[in-house]
Amino acid sequence: MTITLHEPRVRSVLDRLFGAAASDDDHFDAPAWGDLRSAGAQERADALAGVYMPISARGGDLLYGLARASRPDTVVEFGTSFGISTLYLAAAVADNGKGHVYGTEMSEAKVATARKNLDEAGLGGVATILPGDARRTLADLKGPIGLVLLDGWKELCLPVLRDLESRLAPGALVVADDIDQGSMADYLAYVREPANGYVSVAFPVEDGMEISCRA
Repeated sequence: MTITLHEPRVRSVLDRLFGAAASDDDHFDAPAWGDLRSAGAQERADALAGVYMPISARGGDLLYGLARASRPDTVVEFGTSFGISTLYLAAAVADNGKGHVYGTEMSEAKVATARKNLDEAGLGGVATILPGDARRTLADLKGPIGLVLLDGWKELCLPVLRDLESRLAPGALVVADDIDQGSMADYLAYVREPANGYVSVAFPVEDGMEISCRA
């Protein structure tokens, strides 16, 4: 059986993007990022339109495996950036033979590049990138949603999840990246509180991922 994730054209795009992201890390201007912490979400997205901020390769493998195992009809991604995580999710959907990925991204430049990357990998047909604030662009997306990746601005992860909750399928998986960041504290407290309807566990990948099942 052919695994889309291992196809040369997919691996070529992923290798190129991870290489660019590694170089990006070497030249990232930390003081400039610090100056943006008090800026609005859209202002930050525009200012950091050239910065990758990707998931890790092992995190991508985890996403692929979760999507293959759960076989969701609808996948939602908050925070597409240049499309690295989208490629993993789209590869899983393609191999499942069903489903569609809906990514969201505030930076128009990143939206255009992510779409090109998906097309180059041959996965543009199973993924749609929606430009703008996820709280608006996902408002009309119909459920049931089977898998959610939250990897956008951390203070928005909980509001985005709350907006999606009524459309989550029973047993839906919600994956949040970078849970080691202090700005994820409210999100983690919410999904780890059983009364809110999740069974949640931290997974040790890079900066950490929280995997929550809608019980």
